[in-house]
Amino acid sequence: MRALSCALAILLTLAAARQVPDRAARVHRDALVFDAHVHVVDRQFYHGGDMGQRVDDGQFDLVRAKEGGLDAMFFSLFVTEQYYPARLETKQTLRLIDAAYQQLEKNKDKIQLAFNATDVERISASGKIAALMDLEGGFDLDGDPAILRDLYRLGLRSFQLPAHNWSNNFADSCCSPAKWHGLNDRGRAVIREANRLGMVINVSHGSDETIAQAIDVSTDPILATHHGLRSFNDIPRNMPEDLLRKLAAKGGVIGFQIGNEFHNVKVFKWNTEHAGKPFWDTTDIGQKESKMTIEELDALAAPQFPMVGFKPPAPDDLKLTPDDWIKVVERAIEIAGEDHVMLGSDFDGGPTLPRGMRDIRDLPQLTDAMLKRGWSEQRIRKFLGGNLLRVVRQVTER
Repeated sequence: MRALSCALAILLTLAAARQVPDRAARVHRDALVFDAHVHVVDRQFYHGGDMGQRVDDGQFDLVRAKEGGLDAMFFSLFVTEQYYPARLETKQTLRLIDAAYQQLEKNKDKIQLAFNATDVERISASGKIAALMDLEGGFDLDGDPAILRDLYRLGLRSFQLPAHNWSNNFADSCCSPAKWHGLNDRGRAVIREANRLGMVINVSHGSDETIAQAIDVSTDPILATHHGLRSFNDIPRNMPEDLLRKLAAKGGVIGFQIGNEFHNVKVFKWNTEHAGKPFWDTTDIGQKESKMTIEELDALAAPQFPMVGFKPPAPDDLKLTPDDWIKVVERAIEIAGEDHVMLGSDFDGGPTLPRGMRDIRDLPQLTDAMLKRGWSEQRIRKFLGGNLLRVVRQVTER
């Protein structure tokens, strides 16, 4: 009886997933789909398993990614705040890079590490997914350039300037008390070293002052890999329109996170009321964690992975549709132009997906919504990967 119920549930889920028309499927297939932010290895680090095997929970594995037409991604490793009070953030970064290489080796027939834009094109053309290694969270709360150089040698090509939703000693976060009113001298040195190395700088989770100053200091374009617009949801995690103009003026690109929390006030309020705090609040992390061993911190961090949105989920009638989500991107295009927007889904990073989307398999629904709203195929190709590839090429290939 239980097996029959499970089978019925699967059939109902498949029936509920909207199949896209032939034109949308073709446009999606022919485009380079290059996602600027996908959580990939934390699940396997904490719970074991193989990212190349289909799983029935979470929002990402390589099988479903291929079904969703993914060609390349920022292969994002997430160092959570639990490791910061004990100053174990760098050790955790190294452990996650080790886990990444193990997963890449297990799945070398499906995915391959990329170091620049040419690699992304070559690998994706071979039928494999191209993975450009990215770090979310603090690589070192002090911003030591020597550590950044070592991570570059290990294959890291993109990193988050702020330490997620936590204060670091060189760049303020959006979501913790300001220490520097943006960047201090060390923060500016980190940016200059990243420019010299050819590393992509990600300012998502940065304060407005951090983002503005990083744009001014960097000689390369800056990415906000997974963001939203404050005009749709007035929260510090989103970007004001004047800052988006500044980002675009220096060649930067904003990636749009796929969750309702960023773009939909109704779902944001529903989740906040049920959680008792906004999704970025880390004020309960501190003294207890500072006294823990790294193994104890692992046990503390593990239950949050995979991150798939608030539980219990918000009611469907509160959620954006894919069409509603595209309207947010269209507002950014009005402000900054179609050369400065991209996909930054944050799959398995906690988004409550648009109504009707199950996981990364349903990326073609976004392409269908773009076509229905009159987007040209050229604009769609730019959004799905072309704009991101352009910046990666400019930064990583001298």
